[in-house]
Amino acid sequence: MGEELEIAREVLTIEAEGILRLRERLGDGFVQAVELILSSPGKVVTTGVGKSGIVARKIMATLNSTGTVAMFLHPVEALHGDLGIVTPGDVVLAISNSGRTRELVDLVPGLKDHGAKVVAMTGGLDSPLARAADVVIDCGVEREACPLGMAPTASTTAALAMGDALAVVLMERRGFTPEEFRRHHPGGALGQRLAQRVEELMVSGQAMPSVRPSASVVEAARVMDRGGLGVVVVTSRGKLMGLFTDGDLRRAVVGGLELGRTRISEVMTREPVTIAPHSRAGEALEIMESRAITVLPVVDGAGRVLGVVHLHDLLGRGQVSFHPHGSRGAREGQR
Repeated sequence: MGEELEIAREVLTIEAEGILRLRERLGDGFVQAVELILSSPGKVVTTGVGKSGIVARKIMATLNSTGTVAMFLHPVEALHGDLGIVTPGDVVLAISNSGRTRELVDLVPGLKDHGAKVVAMTGGLDSPLARAADVVIDCGVEREACPLGMAPTASTTAALAMGDALAVVLMERRGFTPEEFRRHHPGGALGQRLAQRVEELMVSGQAMPSVRPSASVVEAARVMDRGGLGVVVVTSRGKLMGLFTDGDLRRAVVGGLELGRTRISEVMTREPVTIAPHSRAGEALEIMESRAITVLPVVDGAGRVLGVVHLHDLLGRGQVSFHPHGSRGAREGQR
């Protein structure tokens, strides 16, 4: 058993090191590829043979789900008629570790003849594919994880990671929103969750941590601790008066306030960002992401607090996928 684990650890180490070295070499080629795709009036076409073809299909799928229209083209099929799917303005991501894959090299002239630009994702920077391409992204690794040095392992992992990096950068540059992601994934668990209304996901009733404006900071902290949301809603006769978060509590402590004598009304955030109960969870997520907050009071048209919705409740506990700015998440955007 020990030997098997050592071999497995070595494989993981080799593949991880390969990706980290790519990070160090990331440069102009990557930026040029991003700008080329963003300025292109066409789609992205991914292509590769064998294991690289499988990677190309995955990159295609990731691009499509994050706002960049893409499709896969098998090089052999392309050479026998399928090249017709390539149109002027398309950008082709050609993936080959060596850059000498004959089918890809033979395909490049036809791609350019159809008005496409070619981005080579390869470790062979002086290869025929690299020389023929318009842009080259270095995806080379020092060695494969395969002990024979033959089976594509670290090289395909590196290409896959580079494809993810490209997709995410394009996603950011396009301003791709959580709501758009939901529309692209209507059958997925996240898509279904973000399609729900806020009132279906909010914490309400006695489970909602709340205090009156006259409560002390110490009392509010106790309620916040029991609630487990890192926030307490300040209400008066059912109306929203303010919001107090764990970040506010830390600042009060650091500021030397007498917590037992300071009223919550003195330190709470007044007029916090809110959301209506019938709003979609995807809309709530967009607000949280744009304001770098993690909690929204749910308020009806009369200003009555119906509940509070937390980022975890939108995405599912343990599934947080965006990064509020440090520990400021629940409050900073509410100022």
